[in-house]
Amino acid sequence: MPDLPWWADALAGLVVAVLALWALLAVGLLVVRRRTGRGSLRGAVRLLPDVLRLVKRLAGDRSLSRGARALLVVLLGYLAMPFDLVPDVVPVLGWADDVIVVALVLRAVVRSAGPDVVRRHWPGTEDGLAVLRLLVRW
Repeated sequence: MPDLPWWADALAGLVVAVLALWALLAVGLLVVRRRTGRGSLRGAVRLLPDVLRLVKRLAGDRSLSRGARALLVVLLGYLAMPFDLVPDVVPVLGWADDVIVVALVLRAVVRSAGPDVVRRHWPGTEDGLAVLRLLVRW
């Protein structure tokens, strides 16, 4: 099998990370739906773009500490990297590390900046925010 160029590996890693994050958010929405009776599967499709917009908005918010903003920028870079803590070729675990890193970074930002900052920048629905609260444990 021929070696792929670095950009093809990076693109494949990014696609897999995005799909894994979407899957986790969809599962979170199902859990919130069971607990509260609210939410829809159609809303799960909106979660990933909302989380990515949230990370971008938070990274640009000058009211956050430099450390929190740097963490968010590093998160975006990590997701774009072709290599991970656990290689993506390992079934389930290869993608789970990306999701865990996203959750940990968002949790650290919520702890340092407070949940009001996340609420202010959240571009999605209340159901989506409930899923994010569940995943980040805030």
